[in-house]
Amino acid sequence: MPRARASGRRRPVPTFARWLFWEHDAGRLDLESHGDTIIARVVERGTMREVRWLLDELGGERVLRFFREVPHPEVTPRTRAFWRAYFKATEPWPEPPRWRSHSSMPWIS
Repeated sequence: MPRARASGRRRPVPTFARWLFWEHDAGRLDLESHGDTIIARVVERGTMREVRWLLDELGGERVLRFFREVPHPEVTPRTRAFWRAYFKATEPWPEPPRWRSHSSMPWIS
């Protein structure tokens, strides 16, 4: 499992990954302060390049801890299943809020 790089310094989102954070000021996002938000977006929508960067920067243990502890509404069941297989996880992970998959708005499936 990839290991995290040293912390204690500001670790911004790299330029090549900022397209994932269109609604944020991506230059201000930082792995230390906004780690859960960044992990959720990268694992759900990122390319292999962004996922490799995430694992290099945070390490597999931090990403696994995210799935074990954070029922993030942005992460779909399909993505959770992939990462469950990747980590060979057998313990239960918290479920995201039910409103994630059920909406009264017809344009959201």
